Amino acid sequence: QVPLVESGGGLVQTGGSLRLSCAASGRTFSSYALGWFRQAPGKEREFVAAISWNGGATNYADSVKGRFTISRDNANNTVYLHMNSLKSEDTALYYCAGGRTPGGEIYEYRYWGQGTQVTVSS
Repeated sequence: QVPLVESGGGLVQTGGSLRLSCAASGRTFSSYALGWFRQAPGKEREFVAAISWNGGATNYADSVKGRFTISRDNANNTVYLHMNSLKSEDTALYYCAGGRTPGGEIYEYRYWGQGTQVTVSS
């Protein structure tokens, strides 16, 4: 099975909130940095947020800084993305990924989930 499984996506109105979760499946990710990426129709996959293996460092895209918060629970091999003040521009398929560093580049991540859809209505 896939190593990471996202959940928590759905339909929300502009200004609303959602919490996405990503749980490890079949392996331990406590020593990995974990990140969130998203891809909207017709656009390239883009970086959203990342967190170091111990939670000591976080990294956010400018477009979500101040609105989204990434956190992790290593005991449960789970990473979260708390999304507030959602905008229509946030509509995308959200992927979580695991890698060695909490960078903002796709190539820095070795493991990927299947994605969870977030749709923000205007």
